[in-house]
Amino acid sequence: MNLLVTGGAGFIGSNFIRHMRETHPDYLIVNLDKLTYAGNLDNLTDLENDENYRFVKGDICNEALVRHLLRTYSINAIINFAAESHVDRSISDPGIFVTTNISGTQVLLEAARTYGIDKYIQISTDEVYGSLGATGYFTEETPLAPNSPYSASKAAGDLLVRAYHETYGMNVNITRCSNNYGPFHFPEKLIPLMITHALDGKELPVYGDGLNIRDWLHVRDHAAAIDLVLHQGKSGEVYNIGGHNERTNIQIVELILERLGNSKALIRYVEDRLGHDRRYAIDPAKLESQLGWQPKYTFETGIVETIDWYLENEVWWRDIQSGQYLNGYDFRYSEPANG
Repeated sequence: MNLLVTGGAGFIGSNFIRHMRETHPDYLIVNLDKLTYAGNLDNLTDLENDENYRFVKGDICNEALVRHLLRTYSINAIINFAAESHVDRSISDPGIFVTTNISGTQVLLEAARTYGIDKYIQISTDEVYGSLGATGYFTEETPLAPNSPYSASKAAGDLLVRAYHETYGMNVNITRCSNNYGPFHFPEKLIPLMITHALDGKELPVYGDGLNIRDWLHVRDHAAAIDLVLHQGKSGEVYNIGGHNERTNIQIVELILERLGNSKALIRYVEDRLGHDRRYAIDPAKLESQLGWQPKYTFETGIVETIDWYLENEVWWRDIQSGQYLNGYDFRYSEPANG
């Protein structure tokens, strides 16, 4: 199988590519990534000389490039991770989220339809469902009710994917995951931000009262779920992927401080984010019953492993803090950006 993985230099995409190289070494993987601030080639340096891996610097909104790659590499399936994904950034600059998450998705879908691609998977988020109360879980039947420009743009992309299935009969799946954590997580997100701040003895900023609840999923469990959907997912179906690990933000922060031996005095409560959803919780029963997926990581083991990874890979996150990771990108990709 020849795969086009978009956004594969990011956190979840790079972990998925590594999973696929380990479990399906005969597959060709073409990684198309624009290398915005969150794309990091250092996430995949161990694959740079892999004969079944290609990196291409480019934008999913570049229709000519996308079609060039589908033709050149005889692509069988597209897995679309490419997205602007940080809620705070969507509040300050919604436009780029509309461009990438909606227009970019449509470019990929139309190219996939034109070239008869066998499978298209849209990697989405539980945030498209909005906010939960104190009880209950998001299922695949939960109505979409996004509350931020980010989640609204992801919901719009999901609806385009659904429309291409209903209108053109395309073989598509949508996966919606809970909050991911694990190695190579960009340090602006909650867990890596708190780890790196704690390691530097900086204050740990916590939104509001810190009691917002998220369901945490280890990124490698997420990658394994997408692998199953790629090979066994029923056309047109949505699959929720959750980790059965609900925690408040303040519980996460305190756990990190305890593991690193820091004082809770470093915690600083800050003004809450606009439109901050109170609780997310995913019910992955459909994925478990129909495709046989089960998470391998408990949160207790996964968070310790993640903290230890940041301790052992200080150069990686220091280079991000300094911006050093952006240097040299123009010399490390294999195809012209204009196709």
